Amino acid sequence: MDLPRFLAGLFAFAVVTVGAGSSIAAAPAPPAAASPAVSVAAGQDVTLRLGQEAAVQGKDLTVRYTRVVADSRCRPGMQCFWQGEATLVFLLKEPGHGESTTAELHSGPRTGPRATTFAGSRIELVSVSEDAGEATVRIS
Repeated sequence: MDLPRFLAGLFAFAVVTVGAGSSIAAAPAPPAAASPAVSVAAGQDVTLRLGQEAAVQGKDLTVRYTRVVADSRCRPGMQCFWQGEATLVFLLKEPGHGESTTAELHSGPRTGPRATTFAGSRIELVSVSEDAGEATVRIS
């Protein structure tokens, strides 16, 4: 057997094995039953559980926290070199017009936007719970 080829193959196997165990996308499972919708006044912060929806008072707009794409934030009790970020997906709808879109919002400035606009409103990700099971947004 060719020793350099064997060592190269062993190294490649180790890299794939270690990489497979270090995924940064840690998404909690959606709740079994949908959380009840909440009503929020424009300009107010609202905390949504995964799968929960908020209807904005006086506007034809709902915002639903649908999923976690990635979460590289430092876990409690760990020492990290950088703060990390969470990437969350929200479903934005104008029920009266039948329009909808999804928005991917980020908890930090490194990989993407913290806010988006839809239906004449600004939706901003304010904070994310430690386990990403809840997200606080401001809709104005």
